[in-house]
Amino acid sequence: MIPLRDENRSGSFPIVNVLLIAACTVVFLYEVTLPTDGLKAFFDQFALTPGRISYQLGSGSGSWAERIAPFFTSMFLHGGWLHLIGNMWFLWIFGDNVEDSMGSVRYLLFYILCGLGAGAAHYLLGPGSRLPTVGASGAIAGVLAAYVVEFPGARVLTLVPLGFFIRVMELPSVAVIGIWFLIQIVSSALSFGVADKGGVAFSAHVGGFVAGLLLVRLFRRRRVVV
Repeated sequence: MIPLRDENRSGSFPIVNVLLIAACTVVFLYEVTLPTDGLKAFFDQFALTPGRISYQLGSGSGSWAERIAPFFTSMFLHGGWLHLIGNMWFLWIFGDNVEDSMGSVRYLLFYILCGLGAGAAHYLLGPGSRLPTVGASGAIAGVLAAYVVEFPGARVLTLVPLGFFIRVMELPSVAVIGIWFLIQIVSSALSFGVADKGGVAFSAHVGGFVAGLLLVRLFRRRRVVV
């Protein structure tokens, strides 16, 4: 299912949400200017590579800043145009209302903590993986969790594949996001133990979503009823 828009209008301009989208876009535009070797070096430095962190911890090499920084910086990197557009589309649709319910400063902190939770889950479930992991999807998963807690009845216009046909349907957010999360859980279970084969870091999505569920009530500014 692909959400097209929600019918839940924000009561304020989502400045942090817009800045997050802008930051990810600017970083990606910088990525595409790099030659192949330069991009590899860039990812080696700023992407989250669990195996490297495990090696640093085991050997005592590298500073704590070098070990921790990738959990932050990897949130702003993307592996391709579709990766970027897909993530930013979800953030654009659902992030404004979450920011409105929390306030801009709380929302920014919430977003970062969900991204860290996603990175931690990915690391703990595959500490030996040598593949660099990038993307904002773990943090955005936390935003989706907050949205479904705060606005479970909000209507979301969604593209729904039905066999050979695609229908546009208006569904409650609890259905759209609930089905998405179920897919992440199943996919994470099926991909467990094969992290070095590449693909989508489903465990990070699950980790970010769970972090969002745990944190949303602490960060909400006021109770929003839809």
